[in-house]
Amino acid sequence: MDRVNETSPVLGFLLLGLSAHPALEKTFFVLILLMYLVILLGNGVLILVTVFDPHLQTPMYFFLANLSFLDICYTTSSVPLILDSFLNPRKTISFSACFGQMFLSFAMGATECVLLGMMAFDRYVAIGSPLRYPVIMSKAAYVPMAVSSWAAGITNSVVQTFLAMRLPFCGNNVINHFACEILAVLKLACTDISINVISMAVANMMFLGVPLLLIFVSYMLILSNILRIPSAEGRKKAFSTCSAHLTVVIIFYGTILFMYGKPKSKDPLGADKQDLADKLISLFYGVVTPMFNPIIYSLRNKDVKAAMKGLVSQKHLPK
Repeated sequence: MDRVNETSPVLGFLLLGLSAHPALEKTFFVLILLMYLVILLGNGVLILVTVFDPHLQTPMYFFLANLSFLDICYTTSSVPLILDSFLNPRKTISFSACFGQMFLSFAMGATECVLLGMMAFDRYVAIGSPLRYPVIMSKAAYVPMAVSSWAAGITNSVVQTFLAMRLPFCGNNVINHFACEILAVLKLACTDISINVISMAVANMMFLGVPLLLIFVSYMLILSNILRIPSAEGRKKAFSTCSAHLTVVIIFYGTILFMYGKPKSKDPLGADKQDLADKLISLFYGVVTPMFNPIIYSLRNKDVKAAMKGLVSQKHLPK
């Protein structure tokens, strides 16, 4: 999309992606496509086994099914656009499509933050109060917990996307990213964005800070309860019930904190390398992390592995 006069409104955007590194585009196309197929397959199978296996009809696996569905929606909101950008020399996207993709990505990301906090609380109750667990985490409790996670994430996305859409975009329409990432889009606004910055800061506290605090407190209490278990076998079994979730949390939040918390390069000569590094880290967060989730839960959970084997064996049984 050609640049227009500085006073002309922007009707669409040009995604820069890896245009400055054309030699990488075909390689990354193959890698991202393969990872996307693994995400669809892995998370899809997890959803199927949690829905159809009666042994997995528990709060923990209900949350896991929600997490898998989230990962599918999150990657589907951006990966097809990213793949197209690797093949299409003219990486354009309309104004409405850009903000639609931004809304979906933001909603799924915020929802996952809250959902991981809910899952940490569920693991605390399971280990800290195993006898009361069925009462505390009844269907009347865990379904509203999941619904509220979705509602909170979608509401936040509506607010952030609306505040971004109302901004005037004049002249510069080049987004230095693979997709319509909100921070990259806000840089193109030709007006004061202080309201957007304040709104996002508040949202970060609510959707990153609060769930992370809940996770931290939950795991401190979990650790305290585990250390009080007399037998080593009992401690190992108790920790194994939450090890997969803890691994996912570390990867998820570790990537976010590394992506947004690391210092920026002050060397102008290293700006291109910094931009490329930021894009690749964002790609890791958006594609690699959702791919790891079903692998982690499959490898570290005997119930899930047994359910998957049962699902496969049923497919091969003669009718």
